[in-house]
Amino acid sequence: MGNSGAQRTAEAGERIDVRPAVGRFDDFFEVVGVKKPGGGGCWCMSYRDSRVSNEERPGYMRDLCETEPGPGVLVYVDDVVAGWCSIAPRSTYRRLMNSRTIPFVDDRDAWVAVCFVVRAGYRKRGLMHHLLAGAVEHARAHGAEVVEGYPADVGPDRVDVISGYVGTVRMFEEAGFERAAETSGVSGGRRRWVMRKELVVDGGAAPAAAG
Repeated sequence: MGNSGAQRTAEAGERIDVRPAVGRFDDFFEVVGVKKPGGGGCWCMSYRDSRVSNEERPGYMRDLCETEPGPGVLVYVDDVVAGWCSIAPRSTYRRLMNSRTIPFVDDRDAWVAVCFVVRAGYRKRGLMHHLLAGAVEHARAHGAEVVEGYPADVGPDRVDVISGYVGTVRMFEEAGFERAAETSGVSGGRRRWVMRKELVVDGGAAPAAAG
């Protein structure tokens, strides 16, 4: 995907592009980090490994941002960081590997777009769509065969910022994902689905699913 990622131009003439988080911990911190001294927070660790203490989480994510493939992608508006998407193989998310609510579709190690964050002042501008597109391309560039997400099925309704971090089924469908399995998990009281997108790998079409 390179440094520029999925590039698009907004109607207002703004430049929007998606970049891997590798080498960009400071920008990750700007979107996701806890800025209050001594304050606790997720640091996008809830799915990765919630056992890591609040004090250790910044260092943990800094290390991930220093090595390929990194923990996710960032969206920029006119070179100002505006949002984040956690995208990584399911095997790197301890919570997903042990989940009782989100099933495995097959035995492949799908990459998962598990969390979206858009900074205040940049919301309601479609940036989550850009993040998802960039996340897919990031996964493809690192050899992923399939990408998953577990969004909430909100129908035509809006979803609040807190529970909407998982995205919506509609957003994933617009990005070419298909419903693969219903989960027993919910977000904001709405049922979550396993949404999947098969990727074309080098030398041909997308591989057939196991089973």
